[in-house]
Amino acid sequence: MFNKKLFYGMMVGSSILATSCSEKSTNNLWNDTNPFYKESQLPYHTADFSKIKNEDFKPALLEGMAEQLIEINKIANNSATPTFENTLVEMEKSGKLLTRVQHVFGLLTGANTNETLQQVEEELAPKFAAHSDAIYLNQKLFDRVKALYTKKNELNLDKESARLLDVYYQRFELAGANLNDTQKDKLKELNGDIASLETKFSNQLLKGTKAGGVSFTKTELAGLSDSDLEAFKQADGTYLISLLNTTQQPELQNMTNPASRKKLFDAAWIRNEKNDENDTRATILTLVKKRVEKATLLGYKNYAEWNLQDQMAKTPTAAKGILNQMIPAATAMAQKDAKEFETLAKKENASNTLTAADWNYYAEKVRKEKYDIDENEMKQYFVLDSVVENGVFDMATKLYGITFKKRSDIPVWHEDVKVYELFNEDGSTLGLFYTDYYKRDSKQGGAWMSNLVEQSHLFGTKPVIYNVGNYTKPANGQPALISFDDVITTFHEFGHALHGFFANQKYPTLSGTNVSRDFVEFPSQFHEHFATEPSVLKNYAKHYKTGETIPDALVAKMKKASNFNKGYTLTELLSAAALDLSWHTVDVNKSITSVDEFEKQALIDNKTNLPQVPPRYRSTYFSHIFGGGYAAGYFAYIWAEMLDHDAYQWTVENGGMTRKNGQILRDKVFSQGNSDDLNVIYKNFRGKNPSIEPMLKYHGLK
Repeated sequence: MFNKKLFYGMMVGSSILATSCSEKSTNNLWNDTNPFYKESQLPYHTADFSKIKNEDFKPALLEGMAEQLIEINKIANNSATPTFENTLVEMEKSGKLLTRVQHVFGLLTGANTNETLQQVEEELAPKFAAHSDAIYLNQKLFDRVKALYTKKNELNLDKESARLLDVYYQRFELAGANLNDTQKDKLKELNGDIASLETKFSNQLLKGTKAGGVSFTKTELAGLSDSDLEAFKQADGTYLISLLNTTQQPELQNMTNPASRKKLFDAAWIRNEKNDENDTRATILTLVKKRVEKATLLGYKNYAEWNLQDQMAKTPTAAKGILNQMIPAATAMAQKDAKEFETLAKKENASNTLTAADWNYYAEKVRKEKYDIDENEMKQYFVLDSVVENGVFDMATKLYGITFKKRSDIPVWHEDVKVYELFNEDGSTLGLFYTDYYKRDSKQGGAWMSNLVEQSHLFGTKPVIYNVGNYTKPANGQPALISFDDVITTFHEFGHALHGFFANQKYPTLSGTNVSRDFVEFPSQFHEHFATEPSVLKNYAKHYKTGETIPDALVAKMKKASNFNKGYTLTELLSAAALDLSWHTVDVNKSITSVDEFEKQALIDNKTNLPQVPPRYRSTYFSHIFGGGYAAGYFAYIWAEMLDHDAYQWTVENGGMTRKNGQILRDKVFSQGNSDDLNVIYKNFRGKNPSIEPMLKYHGLK
């Protein structure tokens, strides 16, 4: 997952910024003792976490917003004729303090939050929205941008500058710059409400997930490995399994006790619908209503139609189209597997029926039986540190010539965090990389990448990037053994990181990962392929006790089993993507009174209503779309996967994982940021439009 809290970064256009000029005169807590007062003097201007305290954020955020609005108003009220330099370049230069603070605040509220930070987040959410409105609904500012846009062909701009003008003009239009004053006032109110509701949902989800952890006795956890049991053991002798922010929980595949499986699955299923303060259903209903009101006010039929204007897909019809090409075949595969798994369940006990809680358990049994492969056996070869340093980093060296040096002199936000410096093949510095992989109660669920510092030739900055995961932390002194799914996630998130590290833009708004949602997941998913590249796999997959390289026989079993259970994994993903579009294609006249009933009907309408195969995220804990910037955009994973398989097919056709191919990919795709139309960037690389055929074949759908 890509996360700029949770998407586009801290540019002028971010909808999460905000306040008014009046904040400057009343911000008495802002002074030179605040660690954000001056730009960090650490390498790459990275944040000095040894000095930053909870109480530093609010005054720094308020001051940052106030300073930016002074800068913006100066641009808007400039009496000189609008030029690219005195308007757009000055806008790019605005808000440096705010950007600096917001990057760190976004990191901590996602990866290591606490009640104080959550309170600041909720308090400032409507101010953030108001701040964005103060920029994008500023008529004088829009008039200057519009004047430049209407004579763009006369300005003799270079390609990146022309793209920046296009992006800004579209952002102003989508933000409501063409509305009248009455409509703008209504829009400001809606934006504040939406920002508050999204923050509320995120905090409710975090607390509900934390409270949803399940206690077991050792007997109830029969089937789990000794290392897992040791990691879950509590001081009172019980065993606590914390929830991941997905429907299925990884422990279910090994738990032999049906009642325990049901207990864990149900806890995940209802984590945020217990009619308590963490119940997200009322928040969702209000949020969806506000979003469609906003879209209607802006002249669109629904929220998806508005929100997809700047995406590669452009329309909800196109987004649904790619899902509809896959759903029938995926669900058919899942139903076929369901019959097989139920037969196995009834062999154990004639009264057994296959439930969603049992799916992964019986899938694992069938996988062992059919392919003689055991997830616990595989985990012995996947030590997290080796996956990162001997796998992910090795891939980057082989493809791109990048080398890595561990840094122990850079302050971090938690003891689990590690820091690396990256170098290009010629020895020049590339950037700084943090890893934070273990789950904890202070961390949002899932895995993601984001920046602390973004690349920009305008500012002379190089990227500082972090990856966050939620893997189970081992007991003291034990290695962190992860599943192969977690291995893939690690390669995925570093693919996002590479996209950010390869950025080569002048303007921060267009830099690196500041691209559409349906493109941003392409580089990350593309790099997943190299987890099984033989030269990479054999370098990182070493037995945690013996150091033995993963045997060829086990690798062969893994490949043979690679399409096993594909119906389930595809259906749960497609179901979630279709559910997202269902929520965001409702029109303003539709009254929704029940989240559960709406979800149930949406699954039927989308033809994904398989009782044993629920969506990867239920509405009540769908953080991507209700708190994470992917509203009407979760389909992006599928769209980007089309790009990734098509690009990987090019790699195969041109000799595979070679240094030459890596350089072409870096130069033509991954370094381009948003410096041109993304469809054009891809076509310039591939020589044609992307084809869905390689993806369909990969999944066994064709």
